[in-house]
Amino acid sequence: MNLRISRNLGVVAVLYFTANFNAQTSVKDTVPKENKIEEVVMIGYGSQKKSNVTGAISSIKASDIENSPTAGRPEQIMQGRAAGISVVSNSGQPGTAATVRVRGITSFGAGSNDPLWVVDGIVVDNIGWLNQSDIEGMEILKDGASAAIYGVSAAKGVVLITTKKGAKGRMNLSYNGFFGVGSAAKKLDLLNATQYGNIMNEVIANDNMYNNLNPPNPPMFANPNSLGTGTDWQKEIFNSAQRQSHEFSISGGNDKSTFYTSFGYYDQQGIVLRDISNYKRINARFNSTHKVFDFLTIGQTFAYTHTKSQGINDNNEFGGPLSSAINLDPVTSVLATDLSQPVYTNNPNIVRDANGNPYGISPYVSKEMTNPLAFQETQRGRYKWSDDIVANVFGELKINKNITFKSTVNGKLSYWGNQAFTPSAFLSTANNNLSNSLFRELQKKFEWNTENTLTYQNKFGEHNLSVLLGQGYYEYNISYGQNATYKNLPTNDWQEASFNFDVGESNKTSNAWDGKQTHKASYFARVVYDYNNRYLFTGTIRRDGSSKFGSNNHWGNFPAMSLGWNVSNESFWPENKIVTSFKLRGGYGVLGNDAIDDFAFANFLVPGSNYTFGDNIIHVGYAPSTLENPDLKWERTSQFNIAADLKVLRNFDLSVDVYRKKSTDILRRVELPGYLGLSQNPFRNIGDMNNDGIEVTLGYKKSWGDFGISANGNFAYVKNEILRLEGNREYVTFAGFQTLGTVSRLQVGESYGSFYGYRNIGVFQNQAEIDAYRNASGQLLQDKAKPGDFKREDVNGDGVVDIKDYVNLGNSVPKYTFGFTLNMNYKNFDLMVFTQGQAGNKIFQGLRRLDIPESNYQTSILDRWTGEGTSNTVARVTKDDPNQNYTAMSDYYLQKGDYLRIKLVQLGYTLSKDIAKTIGASKIRFYVTGENLVTFTKYTGYDPEIAGADTFGIDRAFYPQARTFLFGANVQF
Repeated sequence: MNLRISRNLGVVAVLYFTANFNAQTSVKDTVPKENKIEEVVMIGYGSQKKSNVTGAISSIKASDIENSPTAGRPEQIMQGRAAGISVVSNSGQPGTAATVRVRGITSFGAGSNDPLWVVDGIVVDNIGWLNQSDIEGMEILKDGASAAIYGVSAAKGVVLITTKKGAKGRMNLSYNGFFGVGSAAKKLDLLNATQYGNIMNEVIANDNMYNNLNPPNPPMFANPNSLGTGTDWQKEIFNSAQRQSHEFSISGGNDKSTFYTSFGYYDQQGIVLRDISNYKRINARFNSTHKVFDFLTIGQTFAYTHTKSQGINDNNEFGGPLSSAINLDPVTSVLATDLSQPVYTNNPNIVRDANGNPYGISPYVSKEMTNPLAFQETQRGRYKWSDDIVANVFGELKINKNITFKSTVNGKLSYWGNQAFTPSAFLSTANNNLSNSLFRELQKKFEWNTENTLTYQNKFGEHNLSVLLGQGYYEYNISYGQNATYKNLPTNDWQEASFNFDVGESNKTSNAWDGKQTHKASYFARVVYDYNNRYLFTGTIRRDGSSKFGSNNHWGNFPAMSLGWNVSNESFWPENKIVTSFKLRGGYGVLGNDAIDDFAFANFLVPGSNYTFGDNIIHVGYAPSTLENPDLKWERTSQFNIAADLKVLRNFDLSVDVYRKKSTDILRRVELPGYLGLSQNPFRNIGDMNNDGIEVTLGYKKSWGDFGISANGNFAYVKNEILRLEGNREYVTFAGFQTLGTVSRLQVGESYGSFYGYRNIGVFQNQAEIDAYRNASGQLLQDKAKPGDFKREDVNGDGVVDIKDYVNLGNSVPKYTFGFTLNMNYKNFDLMVFTQGQAGNKIFQGLRRLDIPESNYQTSILDRWTGEGTSNTVARVTKDDPNQNYTAMSDYYLQKGDYLRIKLVQLGYTLSKDIAKTIGASKIRFYVTGENLVTFTKYTGYDPEIAGADTFGIDRAFYPQARTFLFGANVQF
């Protein structure tokens, strides 16, 4: 059967649900009162009293969101505020997304491990377009039982976001904005010019000695001590950076209609070369609900966002200003001092500053490493942009007091592109553009779905019952793209570059493509039951069909069930002041993952396999791109969760969750022999993986007269283990780094992305130690070693030190994550302190270009071995490196990634109501905020918080997060 869901199912869908949480508007409200309306949380296509929730759901309230100005990305709000949710910065560059993981790594092949994002019932691929100030609340569905309602899309967790809605009553006008300045929190300790000169000379002397060169190679510098401190390249690239945000909103309504409208502007400069590292966002939102009849309600949400950004090539050792600043020699000056050198006289395209002075070019460090200020001049004509429209319309028909039908149509329309002018420029012998070019690209994507549900709710006696039935139909990747390049423009100024120049057809190239449209259909049902708020049950079943899979596995079923027992509601529970509320809950659910390439099961003919026939004329040939796999099937994740929720001593709330998450039939491309002639390796179900974890959340709240306090802490532990790889393979290679080759693996029995390499057991102090390090046959274990080289362990005892002795040197993914938030208020003053961190992981520090021996070092190299007894931890410096001290992977490159960061400190003051009334306001609050104030860590790089999609913990010149001080105001009318 050929799956064509759109033709067979027609228009089908799922319930769209909106829940309003009233934002607290006074300082005293920051500490919740004990007597209040019971909290309601979103559970996906519905809501439920928190006391009756049986799944693992973490909530983030509007007050947490409003008081936490983030770096332009709303997903960072979750960092440290929900147990089991890891949020790690991909970069400190403005506008860059964070890596979000719910209960660890779920897959190692099919797409990313990002959760499913659902905004007002609309499934979206990211939330970078969303204005933080528009968010009313977030719920994170963490376990299989709570997330199963989303079926095949939910294996990696689900984040439900509700935006603000209007309420009946007087019209409300509010302003929320801030302005601040950020800077780099630290710099690396790099060698100055004198230190660099001495080390380079020592490298040459060591190689002369150990190679017995006669005559020896001369030193690089005749008198290193005369070089002084030289150029501090980090000082040249780091700068102060402004950041501002302004958001206006209007809301109101009556018994028939409500509305919420907002407009926002966000502007952030980067702390590295701000002229080419910046981000701007403009957004508008309009939400409304209308009660047409007593039995019919209609409504819509609409959001538009425009972004424009410039960015540097960060976390990449192969070029970019950060990597260059770390690796360039400090001897070279920013501006050329000796213009008689051939490099300046023979190259007319030398890059110059505004005064016409040539930028300095290093005679020692080449390849992609270039003067970062010269590089900046060649990047000014580059930017990216996007326009996103996300909207839905819904209608809710109340058939009778118990039955409601709801239909929703959701859609996201995105346009995005980039433009780049590359001038004629000479940056180095390896980076030389003889002609200029102008490039422009445009892409468009439209995705939509329609969802319908029928819900039945009733209470009879002590029984409460809710039944949900639904269908959904989804269309993805209705897209196209095109680009064009013009070469040899008659100007070399990015401000004058234009496609209106007639450069001739030979200087024009263009490309265009269409996306591969896919679709999915879903049927689902859920039953929620409780008896007298004591015995709780939730059962869910979802059936998904996807065009991404072949005829043998179009459809997948995803069931879930969870139970709860409010023990403290039982008659036998004694009234006491110790444990006033006690609930047990547990659940099991099966989730799916279909994040593979479109039509990955199929075999397509592609051009490129040309051939000759008869008269030796070359004919265009077609060949299969990969191997067909009709048995390709869903990747499944089953999750078991047991938990307890307690209220202790009236003021403490404690939740403890224990879970096991197992992913089976993990989808990943497999490597096939080249002689098969395939242009692409096929997807197969190749492995299994476990995540076992514990999550603890503890909250406290209390008030005494004018003073109130609330504190919330969370802690999570996760143990990841790869259980199986296809063909009983022991491991597959994972991340690599320069000449070291593979530095991490996916290895059976170990954690995802574990680092593997040699274990160093010291430094050979003399030749006698080398001669004594022999195997059972009397052969030298390291026959290429010299005094000062690393001594490496023969782990497997086979008498040879080689790659077979690579061992697990540590995990790249943190085992522990934690966060703590403290809120205090006294009269009109309020204070918030937020800290977060992680532990149990290693970071690979790959800051130095190993294939450029003249690259600069960090000052830790000053602790190198220079003679017997001088060092047992850092090997001698050498260019030839016959023992592979620095050109083979070992624990020398790893450092602990543990850190605790004071992420946010905010002090606010709310003016008295009498003063606010003088300008017609109901509230005026001012605040000062410090971000990333202090980080406690032993890691010596810029920042221990390092992600990079699913390759964690590899520092390739990571763009650090800024330390920022902000001043802001909240005004409500």
